[in-house]
This record gives sequence, structure tokens and C-alpha cells, in this order.
Amino acid sequence: MGDRARDVFRLVVEAYIESGQPVGSRTISRTSTLNLSPASIRNVMQDLEETGLLAAPHTSAGRVPTETGLRLFVDAIMQVAEPRAEDRAAIESLIGRGGPIEEAIGNATAALSGLSACAGIVLVPREEPALKQLAFVPLSDRQAVAVVVGGDGSIENRVIDIPPEVTPSMLTEVGNYVSARLSGLTLREAQARLAGEIREGKAALDKAAQALIARGLALWSEDMARRPVLIVRGQANLIDDSAAADLERVRQLLEELEGKEEIARLLDRARDGEAMKIFIGSENELFALSGSSVIAAPYRGADGRLVGVVGVIGPTRLNYARVVPIVDFTAKALSRLMA
Repeated sequence: MGDRARDVFRLVVEAYIESGQPVGSRTISRTSTLNLSPASIRNVMQDLEETGLLAAPHTSAGRVPTETGLRLFVDAIMQVAEPRAEDRAAIESLIGRGGPIEEAIGNATAALSGLSACAGIVLVPREEPALKQLAFVPLSDRQAVAVVVGGDGSIENRVIDIPPEVTPSMLTEVGNYVSARLSGLTLREAQARLAGEIREGKAALDKAAQALIARGLALWSEDMARRPVLIVRGQANLIDDSAAADLERVRQLLEELEGKEEIARLLDRARDGEAMKIFIGSENELFALSGSSVIAAPYRGADGRLVGVVGVIGPTRLNYARVVPIVDFTAKALSRLMA
């Protein structure tokens, strides 16, 4: 592609991303410094259409980039800068509020959704975290706060009912047993070991304490099983003013977002590499009908291994130059939080 064609192509793509409308030669002539007549620009646009980089929708005189054209723009033409200071501050503020890791992950999707005007997505870890501590803090004679500390630093708590025969000293005994015998195991492994030691008479606990630990482990195991692998926030952002002319595409995308397992499998592909992945339209079969794009980046745990994926889903005309660095920064912020 020559310099003139490259400049015209870039201007068409940027104008289309901004407006969502077909871009005509007069628009480029009026708003650019190319010093080319509308006729010359029109000829260049025609050449770009013949190479498959632009298309003329319906009978419009304007052009829009094809998916092939968008891929070329993203890979070879657009200039990506660092996220704006206010964007970085917004992301760090939401993610760094404290609380469970799951809350920070949910906040990451909210941050991405708000800043990108797309749907924010986060693929959470599939594996159970290792158990570090299980403790029960009494609230009253009949209730206690069950606290689980994971090996990854995550902390979660639930208020549960306890039998009347359970004493504060028994709650301490439970904590000591978990630290000595179950620390470092996943919830599933801890349940299996506890059951085995009870069966073999090796658990130095009375029946009430045994039941309390088993109940606490079962509570978190059930929570893990019910948790969605994928968190999606901000679907409403996909229904903006420009969507009115293309409601069928938006309806299709919203239906696709309901298929979380399929999207999770797509995002798993982003875990295979070290860097960000960008899927544009029908490059992925899942979004062939809605013509949507996904920008996703992996984030890492304390040991440096890949844990999950964070990103956005939106129309193919999303502002890649702005959204790509935002997604990258969010992934790095989550990695720092988990380190």
C-alpha cells in the first residue's frame, strides 16, 4: 500500500470508528490535510474496495472498513499510546478497594465497561485455590463468621448458624486442626482428607468440631461450583444511539453473551499466549453473526503463571487505539494485585 492509499485508508477507518457511518470522499477531503480532491480520494477508496479493505454498504456513496481492513488497521497502522492518567486512576481505584479477590475482579469488569463503552468481561480462575486457613469467629451463641483464607491471598467470609453445643474453645480447636492438617490443600482435597481421617479415627476432634469443619468446607465448595467462569458487566453499553439502525446485530450479540461457556472457551485461547489477543468479527465463529470484536489480555497470579483473562466485547467499530491500552493496563493491575 502506497503512502497516499495508507493515509486515506487510515482516515476512513478513524472516521468510521468515530461515527459508525459510511465515510464519503467529501468528508475526508474537508476534514484532512491531504490536499487531495474528492475525486482523487474517491479513486483511492475505489482501489481500496477492490483489494477488500473497504466496502460500500447498500447504495451508500460512502465506504466502511471490512473485517480484513480492520485487522490491517489494528495490526499495522493504528498508534497505541499509554492509557490516559484519568483512566489509570479509575481502574486502580476500582480494583484496589480491598475485599475478596472476586470483588476486585468484578470491579475490573465494571471499570472496563465504563471506560470502553463496551461490555467488560473477566474469565476467573477455573481451579480451586489452595486452603490456607479456615476459622470461625463467634458472633453469638448460635452464629459465627466462617472465614476462609486462600493460598493466593483471597479472603472470604460467610455468617453461618452453629449448633448450641459448639463453644468458643471448639472454634479455636477447629482453626488449629485446619492449619495443621489441611493447609495447602484445595477444598476438594481438604474434604477428602477430613473424611478419610474421620473414617480411620485419626481426626483428633469431637463430632461437633468435625461437623463444623465439614460444613465450612462444603459451603465454599458449593460456592465455587456455582460461580460462573465468566463475569460480564455493562451489556447495556452495547445499546447506544448508533445501535438503533442495527438492532438485529445488537440482539444477536446479547444472545451470544448469554452463552458464557462458549465465550469462556474463546477467552481460553488468550491464555495460550503471553500477550493480548484481538478477535475481530467472523475471525471467530461465535461472533460471525453479530460482527463483534473481543479484546482480551491474560493476567497472572503470585507465582507468575497465567490465571485468567480480562477484556471487552463490543462492535467491530470500537475505538481500538484507546481500548487496547486500557485492557492491557487492567490486566497488569490485576496481576499486581495477585502478586
